[in-house]
Amino acid sequence: MTDDRGRRVVLTVAVLASFVAFLDGSIVTVALPAIAGELGGDLTLQQWVVDAYLLTLGSLMLVAGSLSDTFGRVRVLRAGLVAFAATSVLAALAPDPGLLIAARALQGVAAALLVPSSLALITSTFSGPAQGRAIGSWTAWTGVAFLVGPLTGGALVDTVGWRWVFAVVVLPVAVTLVLMTRLPGDAHRGTPDSPARVDVVGAVLAAVGLAGPVFALIEGQRVGFGTGSVLAPLVVGVAALVAFVAWERRAPQPMMPLDLFRTRAFTVGNLATVGIYAALSLGTLTIPLVVQELAGLPATLAGLVTLPTTIVSLLFSTLFGTLAAKHGPRPFMTTGPLITASGFLWMLLVRDPIDVWWQIVPGVVLFGFGLAVTVAPLTSTVLSQIPPARSGIASAVNNAVSRVAGLVAVAFLGVIAGGALTVDGFHRVVVVVAVLLTASALVSFVGLRGVARASSSPLVDADAAPSDAA
Repeated sequence: MTDDRGRRVVLTVAVLASFVAFLDGSIVTVALPAIAGELGGDLTLQQWVVDAYLLTLGSLMLVAGSLSDTFGRVRVLRAGLVAFAATSVLAALAPDPGLLIAARALQGVAAALLVPSSLALITSTFSGPAQGRAIGSWTAWTGVAFLVGPLTGGALVDTVGWRWVFAVVVLPVAVTLVLMTRLPGDAHRGTPDSPARVDVVGAVLAAVGLAGPVFALIEGQRVGFGTGSVLAPLVVGVAALVAFVAWERRAPQPMMPLDLFRTRAFTVGNLATVGIYAALSLGTLTIPLVVQELAGLPATLAGLVTLPTTIVSLLFSTLFGTLAAKHGPRPFMTTGPLITASGFLWMLLVRDPIDVWWQIVPGVVLFGFGLAVTVAPLTSTVLSQIPPARSGIASAVNNAVSRVAGLVAVAFLGVIAGGALTVDGFHRVVVVVAVLLTASALVSFVGLRGVARASSSPLVDADAAPSDAA
């Protein structure tokens, strides 16, 4: 599939497949007050509704990246889409908090199959400046899902109810499955000389290593950090993370090949990802909560507040992806996070009574522009020096890093805000977000010195390798 029409189909499928995963991760934010109001719960329940999804998504995405490289992008995408639709319906029908959290965790499992495979479709089909443009488009539209989610979710909450926040994703899943019938068979899959294997030990250690500390962070805010029920999972989780790194160093087919980090662009890009996505997850979760719970606006208006970010991202992400491919990522990954940080610092103007349209919206516009400058160059940098055959696992590592960073940031929300979301608590969140973004800018400025343009990456041109088209 090397013609322009075929490449457009590949890009459309990749965008839609990731769209549903990002949409579900963001659309729920404005529904949290309504969920807590109907099912009962406080900030702890709201944190778990978000983190149950991020926990399984982050811990299993590495396995999914390996599956993508071994069994094929199309096959793994199709399985993930079907499972995602089914678990979304389960979340929509959940009668109590426990079952909703369980359904969210299952959604995360399915979503883990989507993102690395969709991005691997792009990196094995496009190369050079064309790859930069394609990744820019992918970033813009999947970023739109991440940002338009609150607006869509708010409208659904105020009209038909919060349960439709989960059910609505079935529609884009169905459209994507239909489009996938136009893709050829998979080119990347296991061979008799290299049979398909799943790093089960690594997957278990990663899941336990993430679940333990996150459980301790969230529950510790409720029952105290000195209790045995908090300390035990924290210790077990940290031990599992240490064991995970040790296991991955000697596993025959590791789910996170540590040799990937010998590539400087990959390592620096992932370090920058930690700060950027921890900040974005914390900030984009908190803004809709502040608008609803402190400013008293309905869910639809809370979602509308994020709309400027969506528009700016659509207008500029592809442009900056293309510019980064031509001029290198360093200037964009340095200035972009600083612009984003300035947007959040603007929100230090928030005071009682809250004037959303002056104290928050201008900051959201700056935040959106900084995001457009940053994300496409970041994604291109991480994958620019990775061979196509390993693009699935490399994409999975980067996406897992971003989800885990968001997972931990959300788990710290109660600690940062002081147990309840107040104006002073929001100010503390905003400062932490700005510090994280500034740290990522410094990492990029120092670490990307001398890193080549994306057009000089070793990726094979799609026209010369038609078998890599899907």
